[in-house]
Amino acid sequence: MAFDIDEYAAGSRAVRWDDLDLDHFRDHPLPADTLRTLRYMTDVEYHTICYTRDLLTTPSHTDDDVARFMITWNREEFWHGEALASVLRMHGIEIGFDQLRANRLKFGWRDYLDPAGQSTLSRLVGKDFIAVHMSWGAANEYTAVSAYKRMAALESDPVLSELLRRIAQQESKHVAFYVSQARKRLAASRKAQIITRFLLDKVWQPVGSSIQPREEVTFVFGQLMSGEAGMAEARRLDTSISALPGLSGLRIFQNSFSRLLSEQATPTSA
Repeated sequence: MAFDIDEYAAGSRAVRWDDLDLDHFRDHPLPADTLRTLRYMTDVEYHTICYTRDLLTTPSHTDDDVARFMITWNREEFWHGEALASVLRMHGIEIGFDQLRANRLKFGWRDYLDPAGQSTLSRLVGKDFIAVHMSWGAANEYTAVSAYKRMAALESDPVLSELLRRIAQQESKHVAFYVSQARKRLAASRKAQIITRFLLDKVWQPVGSSIQPREEVTFVFGQLMSGEAGMAEARRLDTSISALPGLSGLRIFQNSFSRLLSEQATPTSA
């Protein structure tokens, strides 16, 4: 079924959390490991504005449907960050704009070069860049939905679990757009299939990997994707991405999560 961008844009709303009892956390604080993962998720959601900035240098912003989606997607992701930040705030962890700015400054010159990198890649790939963007976005959003649902299932706190389920529900709409666009564009171009398959197989890493310290990435995905249930989820995600034209047999989720779990299990040398 085709994705209706008009219906999506018209129906877009900020994720609700004003009806949730956040004061509940005063008497039932979340464990430190949960807060650490929430901090990671919050940083990723707030960083969406930078992803959008980088993509404005590529052909993606010239496509009407993609441009409209990116505007709405960026707004929804911002409110996901705000919702998660409100939970952190109840635990004395403040993520204000000064903190966000400090996080951006840590990237140094890379923050300035990323848009140029995206622009250069798009010129090399040519008209098939949007197919790559849509497929890459699908992989990222598959990861996000899975992470939120996994954490909601693993977390015993009812207030947090409800918030995570609401965010996951909205992220599922993002998946639907990316997948519908990727399927259409990959089916139309064998070149797009070859390039997309190569980049996903050789370059793609779980969302947040490019902006978080490696130890945080291994911690979060070790928490969410460990054990047989985690690997079963990775297999399910690989089945989903492999269903796109030209991507049959890809194991990007199983390979990436296995590497992260292996790193987490290997003690660092003093």
